[in-house]
Amino acid sequence: MALVVGVDIGNSTTEACVAEIGGNGPEYLAGALAPTSGVKGTADNVPGVVKVVQEALSAAGRGQAEVSAVLVNEATPVISGLAMETITETIITESTMIGHNPDTPGGAGLGVGTTVAFADLGECEPGPAVICVVGAGVDFEDAAAGINAAADRGVEVTGAVVHADDATLIANRLRTPIPVVDEVTLVDRVPLGMRAAVEVAEPGRTVRTLSNSYGIATLFELDPEQTRMIAPVARALVGNRSAVVVRTPAGDIADRRIPAGTLTLIGEHARLSVGMDSGADEIMATLRRVRPLEDATGEAGTHVGGMLATVRDTMAELAGSGEVRIQDVLAVDTFVPQKVTGALAGEFALENAVALAAMVRTSRGPMEALAAQLAAALDVEVRVGGVEADMAVLGALTTPGTDRPVAILDLGGGSTDAALATSDGVVRSVHLAGAGDLVTKLIDSELGLEDRELAEDIKKHPLAKAESFFHVRMEDGTARFFEKPLPTETFARVVVLGDEGMRPVPTRHSLDKIRQVRRSAKHKVFVVNAVRALEQVAPGGNLRQIGFVVVLGGSALDFEIPDLIAEAVADAGIVCGTGNVRGTEGPRNAVATGLVEALRCR
Repeated sequence: MALVVGVDIGNSTTEACVAEIGGNGPEYLAGALAPTSGVKGTADNVPGVVKVVQEALSAAGRGQAEVSAVLVNEATPVISGLAMETITETIITESTMIGHNPDTPGGAGLGVGTTVAFADLGECEPGPAVICVVGAGVDFEDAAAGINAAADRGVEVTGAVVHADDATLIANRLRTPIPVVDEVTLVDRVPLGMRAAVEVAEPGRTVRTLSNSYGIATLFELDPEQTRMIAPVARALVGNRSAVVVRTPAGDIADRRIPAGTLTLIGEHARLSVGMDSGADEIMATLRRVRPLEDATGEAGTHVGGMLATVRDTMAELAGSGEVRIQDVLAVDTFVPQKVTGALAGEFALENAVALAAMVRTSRGPMEALAAQLAAALDVEVRVGGVEADMAVLGALTTPGTDRPVAILDLGGGSTDAALATSDGVVRSVHLAGAGDLVTKLIDSELGLEDRELAEDIKKHPLAKAESFFHVRMEDGTARFFEKPLPTETFARVVVLGDEGMRPVPTRHSLDKIRQVRRSAKHKVFVVNAVRALEQVAPGGNLRQIGFVVVLGGSALDFEIPDLIAEAVADAGIVCGTGNVRGTEGPRNAVATGLVEALRCR
């Protein structure tokens, strides 16, 4: 009997399994998992491997001196990076807007008039309607009293714009209701003496007139060219409960455009360019026409040029090389909240964007050198056991109910890897850019969280809405009750049901919206990559030549990704599901197990 340890050095995690090899094959004793130290396939991996081997041996109750050999995979580094840039931009030309959707605007309706400072309201005479601009330091009672006094003199005050969070307090004290928008941080920059419109919708509704280009054109008597210029204003106000639009002096805010740029994809036999503003579908169609990809470049001075420069610089730093060639890209259409140019209250608008994941595969750090360093650190023989894809397939085949031809999908953080083992033993593999990290970034950006940890929780766990202090409504519509009251910060909020309890999501998005963003991001990345990976390894690109698909890796533990992939390949008659390596390990430990299984095949 020989005691061996199989070790899989991955991009994010290092896994190990301990087995005794006898005449009847391997008997698995224990396993362990730890974060990968350094870039996969480099000398920096040594501390992580030593740790995971020691943990696995400890779990098996065996000593390091008993080990005959440690088997490691051929861990060629696969370095991924991603970037995201907008391809549109909301710019206010000859107008400014306030539409930041405060929690509690006051009143309701639409008011149109000329802006006047609150300090000057007492001098206003009856005549054209006015919009009162209440600056910082004005008490809500004084503001309400001043507006009431002006109305008593016959001044038609049709709306108010307020610096403090006082809209409801002011509106409740007015004898004549008017729409009031508050929390305008730059209220001192609201142009005075200019025509303006204030709109506040009833609770549960959104503005109708100021989110409509033609509504604004009607209020401000705009010609067709001016209506074209005001269109970004209307688009930025869609979905808001409150809004203000003010006409500014001509030329007060300059128009500017940053080109999205052109992406050039260089293949073995073709070199094609595609505009980023064509969208992700056209970019991916162009990629298919040049495949296999040898490199990609972006037009200098444009969004895409900056995107690829960021990705390339990150990769070069990790790989320790100044020259990096991009092996694969994944483009995804998305939306990104961007600060509106010309706005006065920190307003954001959802802008069209393309997220681009790029990947480079490098040969730095020969495995023989790494094996030698591991042997010295562990004081045991270390063998490079086999090609990673081959080992993953052998490990996946220990899943009950599988057989050749079988494909594996290894869903990681930066890349999606696939391999197919045919009935005659041939293994084909492919490595594609884009996986869990890109999904997290899409969720973070589309929801405007600016909290990567929260976005990761949303990706991994189901949602609920706290409807009372003792129950939540799950995202599938069922109710869940609790004996103890829920934390006060979760009341009436959307929460993530994570491993450590409930975590409120600090946005105004509904549960359905957050769920839709989460599922859409997973489909755009995991499902799209799974299908294109399987097409590349399947004979002739025909998915019907694949009998079984086993989903592996950390992302296979996700509560909905395996189902999404299974649904996508169901029409091809493929049996698809989450792997259960050795019938006990779930989707983990496939490569480490395959290294041990390879000894049986020799």
